[in-house]
Amino acid sequence: MKKIAIVTDSNSGITQEEGKELGVHVLPMPFYIDGDIYYEDITLSQEQFYQKLKEDADISTSQPSPSEVTDLWDKLLKEHEQVVHIPMSSGLSASCETAMVMAKDYEGRVQVVNNQRISVTQKQSVMDALNLARQGSDASQIREALEREKMESSIYITLETLKYLKKGGRITPAAAVVGTALKLKPVLQIQGEKLDAYAKCRSKKQARKTMLEAMKKDMQTRFDAYVRDGNFALMVAYTGNEEEAQDWKREVEACFPGYPIMANPLSLSVACHIGHGALALAGAKRVDCQ
Repeated sequence: MKKIAIVTDSNSGITQEEGKELGVHVLPMPFYIDGDIYYEDITLSQEQFYQKLKEDADISTSQPSPSEVTDLWDKLLKEHEQVVHIPMSSGLSASCETAMVMAKDYEGRVQVVNNQRISVTQKQSVMDALNLARQGSDASQIREALEREKMESSIYITLETLKYLKKGGRITPAAAVVGTALKLKPVLQIQGEKLDAYAKCRSKKQARKTMLEAMKKDMQTRFDAYVRDGNFALMVAYTGNEEEAQDWKREVEACFPGYPIMANPLSLSVACHIGHGALALAGAKRVDCQ
């Protein structure tokens, strides 16, 4: 019997195919689009999602049903001693809290990680969990290690349009009109469980420069020790604009030479609120066995 099974959800940006390659089990996040339910990377592709978004479809996010989660756990526990479940941040979805409640019935065999991660930083947590399992950590030790470092990450995001922030009520219609008229490109940040404003820029070029400067500052201050220890990871993410994202990745690589840059689509749960054409820069401490 294998010791540890690692479970995450599609908010991590890990596809079903990549999950199989990594040996990770990925729960597809459900979306309601014009009243019909779709599952990310199962019955809803990235291309289909952005087409629906472009058509102004009514899109809302949901969470896997309790039975979908426990059925997967039960299946895995027939072949594994323990399960480590890494959902998206509890501050951005109820799926983490729901999983934590259900895990109480498993007498410690299922450990749910609440470490305030989403998208590429959540994926980094999955990679850390795999590494810790290979080092011999049990499920409880993996959860404790990931939660101990839960605030040691940053994500900066710039948007192509203010439309979806307005639609979601995150900015007022008046602010959206003014911002659109002035062609402002906001930079948002995710620090832990909140999506907040960081800066307002006059162009996407300036927004990209602002994100690079913000990450440099983080790496020279709050992440300095991890950078010096070689224990820091950088990632790039995007919403639908892969060609632009590859150009952004090259810019990040030039700014931070020597760092292998992982590039992934942003979670569709985030894309719902920011729309097509966004670019992101993220960094996180790598978690080692302690």
